[in-house]
This record gives sequence, C-alpha cells and structure tokens, in this order.
Amino acid sequence: MQIGYDFGTSCERINWMKLFHLDEIKKVVPQIDLMAEIEAGFEAYSAGQSVVPPVGELIMDDPPGEVHIKYGYIKDDDYYVIKIASGFFDNHKLGLPTSAGMMLVFSQKTGTPVAVLADEGYLTDVRTAVAGAITAKYLAPKKVEQIGIVGTGIQARMQLQYLKGIIDCTDVLVWGRSADKLAAYQAEMQADGFAVSTTQSVDDVASSCNLIITTTPAVEPLIKLDSLKKDGVHITAMGSDTPHKQEVEAGVLGAADLVVADSIPQCLVRGEISKALGANAIEQNSVVELGTIIGGEHPGRMSDSQLTVADLTGVAVQDIQISKAVFEALVDQQSG
Repeated sequence: MQIGYDFGTSCERINWMKLFHLDEIKKVVPQIDLMAEIEAGFEAYSAGQSVVPPVGELIMDDPPGEVHIKYGYIKDDDYYVIKIASGFFDNHKLGLPTSAGMMLVFSQKTGTPVAVLADEGYLTDVRTAVAGAITAKYLAPKKVEQIGIVGTGIQARMQLQYLKGIIDCTDVLVWGRSADKLAAYQAEMQADGFAVSTTQSVDDVASSCNLIITTTPAVEPLIKLDSLKKDGVHITAMGSDTPHKQEVEAGVLGAADLVVADSIPQCLVRGEISKALGANAIEQNSVVELGTIIGGEHPGRMSDSQLTVADLTGVAVQDIQISKAVFEALVDQQSG
C-alpha cells in the first residue's frame, strides 16, 4: 500500500510514503548484516553522535500490558525513527501474539514520513536478540561450557538462535515454570541444532552455566549470588526493561568484575543496574557502556575468570539502525 504525498518543488520531494507488512519485512532481514548495523548504533550512541530522548511508556493493569515508545536519530543521518512496541501478557488466552508494534521512518531533513514498517513487534524481537549476540561476542568467556537460558518465550528462543556463529557451544540448560513450555522449547531448539536440558530450578542454571541469558518479565530476582557458578560467568539480563522488573539479585552486580549498560542514562532508572544502585551494591561511576567496549575505549572482559553482567534495557539506536537497514533493503528490492 502506498499513500501519496506531493510537497512541491520548494522542499525535498517525497512522493510516496511506503507501508511494508511483516511478510515483506521478514524476507529482507536475512540479507542484512544486523550485527554490524547495531554495533555501529551502540558505538554512535556512546560517542554522543545520537539524540535519544527518555523512553515513553504506558503500563496497563487490567489486562496487564506495556507499551514502549522509543525514538531518536543519529546525527547527520538521513532518517529519524519512532518505534511503538507493546507486550500484553494475557493475549495467549485470546489466541493472539503477546507482542505488537510498528516502526515509523521519517526524513531527518524535512520531517516527512517516509515509511511505516508494520512489523507486529518482530523487528523489536530481532534487534533485542542481535544485541544479546553482540554482548556475548564482547563479554562471554572464550570457552562457554554451557549456555543457560532463563525463560521459555520468544526471546528465550531468539537469543539462543542468534548466538549461532558467535558462541561455539550447543549445550543448553533452560529454566521455566511450566513443564509443557519447557518441553516445547526443548523440542524446538533441539530441532535447531542445540542439545537442550530442562529444569524447574533456576539455581541449576546459575550453578552450572557460564553464559546465562535472562529473558523474563520477573519482578523478583531469579539469579542469586549464592547459587552462581563461582568462576568465570557472564550474565546478559535483557528482561528487565521497566523500573519495576528485576531478574538478577543486586548482590550479583555488586560482586561482578564488570557491569555493562546498553545505555547508562536508561539503566539509572530501569533494569538491573537501577536496582543495584538503589541497594548500594554498585556505584554509578563503575558502570561501563556497551558502545565504549565495541569502540575499543574500554577493554571489556579481561580474563575468563571474571564475573561480568550486562544490563540490556533496549535503546532507540537499535530501532533506528534496524529500521533504516530494513527500509533501504525493501526499497532496493522493489527497485531491482
């Protein structure tokens, strides 16, 4: 579908705002080097080359749901982006997906709407999984003995899938509360080439895995310091993206050799770092931003014996980079 616009000859002329649906978007995503795109976004963000306002947020109680509005631009770029993504956790009772949303692309020169990516939340899921893979690339121990996944939902699947080619390990231990969901996860991920064991004790994951990824909307800590494997662990916590969520005990961050934020300003008010700061377990000046590690300003993990924690709250530069790349790939496909 195309919606016509004609702004005359006195300003930039964009004749068509393009609307792309999920099936079109999914076709071009495999053609894009998303690791490179999103790494560049994190690096630009930490270098002060982007404008990213605070997250807009709606929290619903009945039924329970969240709506996140993330937006911004990279300086001297072609576009700015507004992303709207929702999660309504009881949708499964209605036979509906939990996630929904879209990404809106505008000309940075004129503010003219260029494209609507009606991705139904898919690109948010992809860019979140890519960020997890980037984090593992820079922070995981060189030898990952077992990957621990906390949760059985969409991100629990995609985080693992996007580790392929990044982490040379296929041995996985997954935790969940539901035996049926654990069995379904195990079957799906084993068909994808992983050797998957399941547990309903989250302490099993903490005590035996040295790369742990938490993917839940928990509001009470799941990963505890006393249960954690004692030598050389990396934790990527990506479920706590609002002020009230917490997956990792504050003492874990307090004991860590390195605590990494995707966005320090965001992590001061949401996610694991905000909880650890509130508990006086860490100090703000000890937190390192992911983009500085990607850019080489900070060395990141120094040895396989270190405990490292990354708090991924989701930054608009991820949405900017993925939506730009997808939009340009879709236009190229149409013109080709």
